[in-house]
Amino acid sequence: MGNPYSRRFFIKSATAGVSGILLLAKCGDLKISKWRFFTEAEAIAVEAMCGQIVPTDNDPGAKEANVINFIDKQLVSNYITHRETYRKGIIGLQETSQMMFGNMFEKLNWENQYNVMLKLESGKAKGKTWEKESSANFFNLVRDHTMQGFYGSPRHGGNRDYVSYKMLGIDAPIVIGQNRYHG
Repeated sequence: MGNPYSRRFFIKSATAGVSGILLLAKCGDLKISKWRFFTEAEAIAVEAMCGQIVPTDNDPGAKEANVINFIDKQLVSNYITHRETYRKGIIGLQETSQMMFGNMFEKLNWENQYNVMLKLESGKAKGKTWEKESSANFFNLVRDHTMQGFYGSPRHGGNRDYVSYKMLGIDAPIVIGQNRYHG
């Protein structure tokens, strides 16, 4: 026969812990992020990069397709090996932006963001991070993930409302059952 107090103690402790977390969140001492991997600042910077790769014009771009959600979701599952590349790359992105234009990447105008992206892509970006890391590799990784999030299935977190399918004139599949489609 087990100790009748251990179960009761566990339930009380768990309830007290959850209550404490909720109280902290309500008081504003603890910010609960909507992101799985990114910090809010990182997500804003990467979303701006994605917007340069697939810009909004006559058709929705990466932002409307929610590509940042796709990348964030994948970085805690299928792309877990790319976490360090993103962390370092975002720091390098901001260093380059500061050196070139004196501001954070996401705060730059369109043309200046484009110029930073060109430096990253060419592998000639300046900054302490790029002394040990390849800006071209980071750029290529973000570009590839942006395209996957934009053109892939919405079930993976991007291509919200099938925006890329609509842009290409492809009928969005109709979900009939779990993972079964009819077009």
